Amino acid sequence: MSGTVETIALTERATGAMRTVSHGRALANRGLDGDRYAAKAGTFTPANDTARGYDLTLIEAEALDSLRLPEGRTIGYAEARRNVVTRGIDLNALVGRRFRIGDVQCLGQRLCEPCSHLERLTTKCTLRGLIHRGGLRADVLNDGDITTGDLIETID
Repeated sequence: MSGTVETIALTERATGAMRTVSHGRALANRGLDGDRYAAKAGTFTPANDTARGYDLTLIEAEALDSLRLPEGRTIGYAEARRNVVTRGIDLNALVGRRFRIGDVQCLGQRLCEPCSHLERLTTKCTLRGLIHRGGLRADVLNDGDITTGDLIETID
């Protein structure tokens, strides 16, 4: 199973606008350098450092491309508020599996279901349109770089 990195997006603040970058530095057990989750400043950052699945969020470009909202509105890749937008890989199938993005090893922890926070920051009906298609929450297992166009592939 494999795909590619379509877009990388970061923000320093929980409700800040996401900005796209061509590459990001992944930090083991933290997330992407410069992102709210690596800084422990995300909306859903746990108080407990042992909680898993808060390092990295991913979403399929295909889910965003097919999302149709009222009045023909769409949401851009960065607006989805996920760190890595993928293409060509079934992220739901990565729950409980190890995978690699470029040279960064990750572990898929659970689905990243859409929430009312995402809908507040985007538009009405976003939540409903992304149920079970909202992406993946993953742990970062080693330091490394993630770049747009990188291969994403399962390890085991």
